[in-house]
Amino acid sequence: MSEENKVTFGNPAVKGETQQECENIDVNDNADALKELGSTSISNPKGNIHCLTIIGQIEGHIILPPQNKTTKYEHVIPQLVAIEEDRNIDGLLLILNTVGGDVEAGLAIAEMISSMSKPTVSLILGGGHSIGVPMAVATDYSFIAPSATMTIHPLRLNGMIIGVPQTYEYFDKMQERVVQFVSKNSNISSDKFRELMLKTGELANDVGTVLFGEEAVNYGIIKSVGGLSDALKKLYELIELKRNSQKILGESSGGEIQ
Repeated sequence: MSEENKVTFGNPAVKGETQQECENIDVNDNADALKELGSTSISNPKGNIHCLTIIGQIEGHIILPPQNKTTKYEHVIPQLVAIEEDRNIDGLLLILNTVGGDVEAGLAIAEMISSMSKPTVSLILGGGHSIGVPMAVATDYSFIAPSATMTIHPLRLNGMIIGVPQTYEYFDKMQERVVQFVSKNSNISSDKFRELMLKTGELANDVGTVLFGEEAVNYGIIKSVGGLSDALKKLYELIELKRNSQKILGESSGGEIQ
């Protein structure tokens, strides 16, 4: 495995181990990370990136049945903290193929991604539905595959609820949090997004809108239609821009930015 394009996972080698032993540790750790968390880090001269996948249903405070394919927010949040603090990682590639899930868990992940200082790019493959929409727009730049879709619909509650006005007010405020986050982090207005959310006649027995790749871009929710190579190219461009800006800042201050 060449040094220029080496896949690394997790723990750095400890002093005293041979290079071959270190590579074996990296491969094993990376395989475990990929299997358990759906993530991997890739190192090359253009920049070290971390690829994080959001797939299936976003699992929040309630554990879903074992047959459900899920992304657990308690796994994702520590990874985002580690990516932000790791000096060896230059950027984040977020891959989404999700049906949605827990609103508060999805918003928590989206808020963390949007507040990261490192370059971030998202790519929707298959679907970025429901609470997957805020997560997709939380990055610095977003892509959607031509065949991918996004479903925008009002929030739903599962289980028993108290039939009082306060319940509706809380529900309405939570829905407004999603609307405001999406409009703030994309080029669609809150009124237009709310209109798509409450549209009738497009979904059977429900309200909302289904958007295909090009439509999501035309509405201003997603930045561009593209695939994996486009997302990687954009992420490396953002990494290079940040490196150059740090270099200029370091030169102007008479020191090196760490």
